[in-house]
Amino acid sequence: MTVLTPARAPLTGPVIQPHLDVVGPTVPGSAEILTPEALDFVADLHTVFGTRRTLLLRERQLRRDRIANGADPGFLPLTAGIRADRSWRVAGPGPGLEDRRVEITGPCDRKTTVNALNSGARVWLADLEDATSPTWENVVGAQHSLFDAIRGDADFTSPEGKEYRVGEQTPTIVFRPRGWHLAEKHVEHVDRAGQRYGASASLVDAGLYLFHNAHALIDSGRGPYLYLPKIESHLEARLWDDVFRFTEAYLSLRHGTIRATVLIETITAAFEMEEILYELRDHCAGLNAGRWDYIFSIVKTFRSRGRRWVLPDRSRVTMTVPFMQAYADLLVATCHRRGAQAIGGMSAFVPNRRDPEANERAFAQVRADKQREAGQGFDGTWVAHPDLVPVAQEVFDATLGDRPDQRDVQRPDVTPDAAALLDVASAGGTEPGAVTDAGLRTNLSVAVRYLEAWLRGTGAVAIDGLMEDAATAEISRSQVWQWVHHGVVTDSGTTITADHVRSVLADVLAGLPRTADDRYDDAAALVEEVALGDDFPTFLTVPAYAQHLVVRR
Repeated sequence: MTVLTPARAPLTGPVIQPHLDVVGPTVPGSAEILTPEALDFVADLHTVFGTRRTLLLRERQLRRDRIANGADPGFLPLTAGIRADRSWRVAGPGPGLEDRRVEITGPCDRKTTVNALNSGARVWLADLEDATSPTWENVVGAQHSLFDAIRGDADFTSPEGKEYRVGEQTPTIVFRPRGWHLAEKHVEHVDRAGQRYGASASLVDAGLYLFHNAHALIDSGRGPYLYLPKIESHLEARLWDDVFRFTEAYLSLRHGTIRATVLIETITAAFEMEEILYELRDHCAGLNAGRWDYIFSIVKTFRSRGRRWVLPDRSRVTMTVPFMQAYADLLVATCHRRGAQAIGGMSAFVPNRRDPEANERAFAQVRADKQREAGQGFDGTWVAHPDLVPVAQEVFDATLGDRPDQRDVQRPDVTPDAAALLDVASAGGTEPGAVTDAGLRTNLSVAVRYLEAWLRGTGAVAIDGLMEDAATAEISRSQVWQWVHHGVVTDSGTTITADHVRSVLADVLAGLPRTADDRYDDAAALVEEVALGDDFPTFLTVPAYAQHLVVRR
């Protein structure tokens, strides 16, 4: 019997080669960074990995919904075999990463680049994420600064005539791209069907950095190293590992040349530390305790789950609070069991050279924080200012001596404990007076002042003696949202309502020094949107970026 099938219509229309289209304006560094060859590589990354990224972001939202509806996160039953298998280890540090006792963090503008390279730290976290306002000029400019710095050409003279010169001894650079959730709207990916999508900021940042610099870094005796932010599951780590494998093949790099340190800064990732290490094992140097984003993740994840999840004033949520200590201890134990480095969190204090007494108080607090980390077994730590490098180094020198790290400290006293990680009530947020009028005002003041600077292109801002970045601003606005929605009463007996927050916000705004070109009104409107809206934007920078920073040519 003959079966007749209908003839297929011939394909019509031009065949479209997937590519990237730069829709942002030409900015300094464009010619050097946005080359056709580099854009072709980043386009290939989008073609191969873009759909997986989208599906993983959808899974993030589904998991958030499950947790919001009462399902606590926990250690995964399906991956218990990975945790039980004691035989596997990660690759560990690459050349130049063996000793990480002090790392300095900061954005990648020219001035900060030179200051970081001259800081005396062992590692510079060159940050295109929380410490950078993602204006198109900043995004391309950061890549250009790093391109020149890696080739020994970072020296420059400021418009005021001040010369900035890099010394002979420089830290190893570890680059932090933006997280999976962020888009780069100045670049569009055009697929085979001709549809346009905002590019993945992660793939743009990491792709451009690796394409331009991997071989130069290897030639310098170091290597292409990344910090991976905002990961929420081991499947997201697996995606990064596949990106690294693809990149190594594309650039003719030996497998395992790229090394990553993962920031554990979400509550869900805290339950998957071993699985994250396992997925990245051929490319993994270690984990970092990203304390500020971790606190934000706690508030965001459990914000609507009831009063027992309410946190007190931000200043009271220290690393000695039981649930935070449990997180840090588990990170160290997990890393050292698998041959990975454990890097401590950032001290947010900023020295004031004009106030010696305030300086001494800041130094004492930083010293105590670093002594705690060294005592827990961390192999290194972060600081945000060059003046804090000697303070942190003194502490870790006393602990490490001539050893590059203390991965031999195995912490057998630490066992995975889901209840301890979820014991948010241990911070005392439900105690009378745990939330104060001053704490509410500080949160609103910090959020407004930080966002105002962010809108003008500055992503790391010294405010009231602390270095604020996107993570700390997120804590500030998410706490306000949580306090309002649970009708928290302050130490003075005032119920925190939306109207009360608006009143305090207006008072904060009235007390700020104003100029004709400031962005305080825009910042205050954003704070009201992300702190008081019925919907809770998962990241405040997403609406802020879309509304204010995207410029098309």
